[in-house]
Amino acid sequence: MRILWGSDPRFADHDAGPGHPERPARLVAVDKGVELAGLGDALVRFTPEPATRDAIAAVHPGDYLQRIEDLTAAGGGHIDADTAVSAGSWDALLLAAGAGLGAVDRLDAGAADVAFVAVRPPGHHATPTRPMGFCLVNNVAVTAASLAARGARVAVVDVDAHHGNGTQDAFYADPRVLFVSFHEWPLYPGTGALDDVGRGDGLGTTINVPLPAGATGDVYRTAIDEIVGPLVAAHGADWLLVSAGFDAHVRDPLTGLALTSADYAAIMASLVSLVPAGRTVAFLEG
Repeated sequence: MRILWGSDPRFADHDAGPGHPERPARLVAVDKGVELAGLGDALVRFTPEPATRDAIAAVHPGDYLQRIEDLTAAGGGHIDADTAVSAGSWDALLLAAGAGLGAVDRLDAGAADVAFVAVRPPGHHATPTRPMGFCLVNNVAVTAASLAARGARVAVVDVDAHHGNGTQDAFYADPRVLFVSFHEWPLYPGTGALDDVGRGDGLGTTINVPLPAGATGDVYRTAIDEIVGPLVAAHGADWLLVSAGFDAHVRDPLTGLALTSADYAAIMASLVSLVPAGRTVAFLEG
């Protein structure tokens, strides 16, 4: 299997402050892991290009972006207690938003069988009108909106320990995008209840799988086989986007779920099998 790998040193220019858990060192660890995996020619690297304002505006209005750009131009600062920007955040967020779009283009051209974009800042908490939870622009939502606009049927599966409230908000009434979230419950941001299932034309296209602390990989794999797989098939999804948060790992100090590294490998293998080859893009989240 050929893996398309998108990342850029400029992602390290986003700095949320000393001691912040979402920090540049995360990508250093990711890059080291890829090197140790010894993938050789199976790893196809690419450098993302910045998303345009128009592409991002499919999810976030122009004034939203302007507020963030103005804050970065002033040298940075806090948006809320958890979410901050630095002078380098603007270029980083444009690259992060563009990474999925670039991955789709390259998969369309047959460059690889699956893609992973190791980006930061992460995105799945950013709602259409509010940056929050370390997130500035909803990267997976920007790619999903682009695919949906060209007529694709899209499924987004979020395996971050925290509910992907921003992605849910972006597509809550949109029947073109199926959104499924696995997350610890209760936990920040306090959304993602079992009965949050969409609205209007999007009724039934939002599925939440809230999990208790201590949930293991067996629970995820069973849910993928019995819930996610049939839903993706019924939706007719030809693209799968994965919000790949790794904070459900048993050793993560901020959450209570109990996945192992082997569980993550099995979960991704199961998810990738739900759509044709060359139609899955995973995004680094938390």
